[in-house]
Amino acid sequence: MNANVEISFQLRRMLGGATARGFSRIKLPLFRFRFNLFFPLSTIIRFPVYSTEASPDIKEVLKEFLATVKNTPASSGNANCTYTDKMLQILNDKNIVVSLDAYNLILEEVSHDIDLSCQVFKTLLLSCKSPSATSCLKFAQAFTKENDCVQLLRFLEEISELMSSSTSSSFINKIIFAFAKCGQKDKSLVIFDHLRRQSYGIDLVTYNIVLNILGHMGRVDEMLDVFASIKDTGLIPDTVSYNTLMNCLRKVGRFDMCFVYYKEMTENGIEPDLLTYTALIEIFGRSGNVEDSLKCFREMKLKGILPSIYIYRSLIQNLNKTGKVELATELLEELSSSSTCLAGPEDFKKKTRQRNSLKV
Repeated sequence: MNANVEISFQLRRMLGGATARGFSRIKLPLFRFRFNLFFPLSTIIRFPVYSTEASPDIKEVLKEFLATVKNTPASSGNANCTYTDKMLQILNDKNIVVSLDAYNLILEEVSHDIDLSCQVFKTLLLSCKSPSATSCLKFAQAFTKENDCVQLLRFLEEISELMSSSTSSSFINKIIFAFAKCGQKDKSLVIFDHLRRQSYGIDLVTYNIVLNILGHMGRVDEMLDVFASIKDTGLIPDTVSYNTLMNCLRKVGRFDMCFVYYKEMTENGIEPDLLTYTALIEIFGRSGNVEDSLKCFREMKLKGILPSIYIYRSLIQNLNKTGKVELATELLEELSSSSTCLAGPEDFKKKTRQRNSLKV
């Protein structure tokens, strides 16, 4: 039986008092029977889903103004900056509040033009409004058709001077995540490597995001190198770091390495969570060590960690494969019992959100 959860997000945009008139419905396949346990990027940074509806005033102004920009040749290198300033001035003159959502809409409208996108994004930073994850995503979308990263890196260096040390790491994490989110994972890695060489704005969340990106791309050796480099920086890998690593190794069948990193994790005093145990039970079961799977199962319950339906299914399947039908039947009855409490989707995400959630 396939497990799916249907999530409805009420859409809302606080722009000029306009509200959305609908819902976005997204079906997310949760860990199927074979346990595809990579962390969805959306559990690291949460993006709200916005309506495309906005205040008629701002949409009308933007449509008219951008048509003018498109048909007007730039006369100098600062033309786009002038255009951006003029656009914002017109909005202010019409008493349209240039909120963060307004900036996001502008970034969406100018996403066809890299120079304009850079200028709007820079203006957003200068306005003392902290860019949200959504802002960074819309900015990243402007580079979708650009193969060269030179302009991007130059711009990031320029705006890095505008960021305070207390906000630089959060900003960099949103940028790296945003490029990966819109299908530009290679650019995310280029940004990471560039900033790492400059020792700028890199924290453990950054490393965890990059581990996840490399894991999704199947670049296992690079992921292990990045993981090893965490310690060189003086940072200490956390549960998210080890879970990401073990799940990638599990996916490519490197069970021996999974056990090595699990041992290292526990020796460093890092407590396993639901995701850790889910991976371990699956790994032990697939390698024929059902007794160790059951040991992990009992251990997690003693620690007060609720097992999920996926853990039960994995145990039952592997017990049946090894001929332990009675034990499999007992677990099936336990699973079917109305008194059995199970972990839900939110339990899988809880640890990640506590550690890595970035404000939108």
